[in-house]
Amino acid sequence: MTLSRTRFAVLFATAALLAVLIAACGGSSSDEDPQEVIDGATLAGIESGTIDLQLAIKSTGSEGGDLKASLSGPFQAGPKGQLPQLGLEVAANGNVGDKNVDFEGGLTLLSDRAFVNYKGTEYEVDPTTFGFLKSAFEQASQPGGGEGEATGCQEAAGELEISQFVEHLKNEGSADVAGTETTKVSGDLNVEKAIDAIIELTKDPACSSQLEAAGPLPLGELEESKAELTSAVKKAHADVYVGDDGIVRKLAAELTVEPKGSDERTEVEFELTLGEVNEEQEISAPANAKPLEGLFQELGVNPLELLEAGSSGGLGGLLEGLSGGGESGSSGGSGSSGGGSSQQEYVECLQEAETPTDLQKCASRLE
Repeated sequence: MTLSRTRFAVLFATAALLAVLIAACGGSSSDEDPQEVIDGATLAGIESGTIDLQLAIKSTGSEGGDLKASLSGPFQAGPKGQLPQLGLEVAANGNVGDKNVDFEGGLTLLSDRAFVNYKGTEYEVDPTTFGFLKSAFEQASQPGGGEGEATGCQEAAGELEISQFVEHLKNEGSADVAGTETTKVSGDLNVEKAIDAIIELTKDPACSSQLEAAGPLPLGELEESKAELTSAVKKAHADVYVGDDGIVRKLAAELTVEPKGSDERTEVEFELTLGEVNEEQEISAPANAKPLEGLFQELGVNPLELLEAGSSGGLGGLLEGLSGGGESGSSGGSGSSGGGSSQQEYVECLQEAETPTDLQKCASRLE
């Protein structure tokens, strides 16, 4: 019996989440007992720095492939409830099955502007779209917008006993990570116990609502596949590098999967490095950026199709709300009637637009 793509995806997500959970229980590091170092490791309290993430996946068999991906750049948290600043570069190359992958891009996010890089060309997100995204982020950060659930989920993760699913811990001594002295601790993941821990966490009310926002939780699939997944994993090793302040500076993991009765073999290598932690970062707008509509044209994408991509939770639902389609939108005093009218005109304009120029004209309806 071979391991299906869905079940492998569940397994990989399990391993990745547990690797993060290893580094999610606060305290301070030590160079004595590796268990104390792990129990004291945390990702909390990081406001700024640089990130360097490397991912390599190599698989053999009928649907094999070799893919490498990276994400790197500075980040700076904004004031509470406001957008962070990012200057990230993304790259991916290799092959998946019979398809070649060759991608280079990036994202620059400032407090009042956003830019997308594709194949070396910068494109600026139009003010209207940026305003939508910023408002959605700020709304989610307000009391009652999910912040309490996020805190509750973090606390639930912190209550997990790392010793339940991480074994063979070893203190590997000191190591320099991006100029910071750290303690390196290695260990192996007990896959069966790790899956049990994930199931327990996802059943917690504080976490389930957040996770379900990304789609239905595959708990049944995970429980049914536990024995198969456990036997298929031949290696699940992680190295955690913890600074004297208890903050994790580097996380590296290796995973090897060999489904029973199959010639398939998948090797995953993951490495996350954090540098210049809590040092101020300089993130500026790129020069000579083109309108985002130019990227849509190059990719052959009609941005109007995005309006049909989602229902009540997607952009279409957002625009429907702006147009006053609900009962709450149809009521209110005269102070709000002008704004609602311009928003409705904007939505109606979008529905009739056919070119980037039409979209720009629609944006003027909100001025």
